Amino acid sequence: MAVGTRCASRACRQCSICPKLWGFLPDGYIRAPRAKPKAIEIWHDPDYLDALQRAEDAQEVSEDESRRFNIGTPTNPIFPEMWRRPATSAGGSLLAGELLKQGGIVYHPAGGTHHAMPAAAGGFCYLNDPVLSILSLKRNGARRVAYVDIDAHHPDGVEHAFAGDPDVLMISAHEDGLWPRTGALADKGDGQVFNLPVPRHLNDDEMALIRDELILPRVAAFKPDAIVLQCGADAVEEDPLSHLSLSNNAHWEIVAGLMPLSPRVLVLGGGGYNPWSVGRLWTGVWATLNGAEVPERLPEEAERVLRALEFPNNRRGKNPPEHWFTTLRDSPRNGPIRQELRDRLAVLAQR
Repeated sequence: MAVGTRCASRACRQCSICPKLWGFLPDGYIRAPRAKPKAIEIWHDPDYLDALQRAEDAQEVSEDESRRFNIGTPTNPIFPEMWRRPATSAGGSLLAGELLKQGGIVYHPAGGTHHAMPAAAGGFCYLNDPVLSILSLKRNGARRVAYVDIDAHHPDGVEHAFAGDPDVLMISAHEDGLWPRTGALADKGDGQVFNLPVPRHLNDDEMALIRDELILPRVAAFKPDAIVLQCGADAVEEDPLSHLSLSNNAHWEIVAGLMPLSPRVLVLGGGGYNPWSVGRLWTGVWATLNGAEVPERLPEEAERVLRALEFPNNRRGKNPPEHWFTTLRDSPRNGPIRQELRDRLAVLAQR
């Protein structure tokens, strides 16, 4: 997790990329602690937490517990760190709330697992660290929290937690019809839930409209004591699991727009299934938070890191385009603003 404006967690699966690409100083980030089960019980069911720990130890799960807790499935598989990894991300998000007690910015790209429910895993998310971060922020003095989610998938677990809480503003822009197929335009929660299902092939100009007509005005009007941004990298064009067409510039511009709107800002990672686009996008988030210039070409050390990555199932084949190795910034992906998007924004504007 990063204090000030650097990355805070070494638990991120991109940790082989981040330190070399981002050029951290030794004191520029903090090792996220592994949260103890008792701390996570502020939202998660104790029996579920016990089951996760047993599954990690045994590397298997009973049929009963698989059905009950939705683990040991293709989308929530058993793996060697299935407790330690999410518990460390959860620890980072809990710590972020404490670090932000007096204000500031924390960047925790290993967080953002927004699908987990109190007693069930979902979508490769075993613990819901965004929920835990919001609870931690509130426990540490933030009365009103704005949660913004620009991952390609709807944050069903976070909405489950806070749809009835008027002191948590929720805004999600997610691909229409994509798993978990929740987050309908009509969902209102307690009046502070704004779900925007977006059409396939969403482009940068359309996301700019969403930023300027939905995200920034609603957050500013809410006057939050804290902002949590889930900055999933799976909404960019290269991601193999979504069907959106954004460049990483769209994410960076939303980060920049949100920063002045609250004294406390926490940026989480989230989805992202192309290691090159994830590393490039989240590195640019760090640059945005620090006001650092994005270089036209990466230094040789960073280029070597990116060239060493492997992604056997990459839909673009074994030879990624050269710019994935040598640059951070994508070319803008502009396009027309479709009427169906304008119509959906108009519906939300009436609330």
